[in-house]
Amino acid sequence: MVSMRLKRFGTKRRPYYRIVIVDSREANKGKSLKEIGYYHPMDTEDKQFQVDVEQVKEWFLKGAQPSPTVRSLLNKNGIFVERKVQD
Repeated sequence: MVSMRLKRFGTKRRPYYRIVIVDSREANKGKSLKEIGYYHPMDTEDKQFQVDVEQVKEWFLKGAQPSPTVRSLLNKNGIFVERKVQD
């Protein structure tokens, strides 16, 4: 299964994250299939969050499941993601 989640970078107390597409069995710092954006929570400028919307839509069509944090970030920035019910 493919998932969309955050990959942490930065130093102690100054994190930044890349939004990546990974195989759900990979480790958090493991190999990613594609980087589609970034999130800088400590940044005071208005470029805290940036994502390639076309890539997000493409990966959703391929079946990628966003983590709860990524889903929340996308929804806050106007890219609405429905919660998929797992059977």
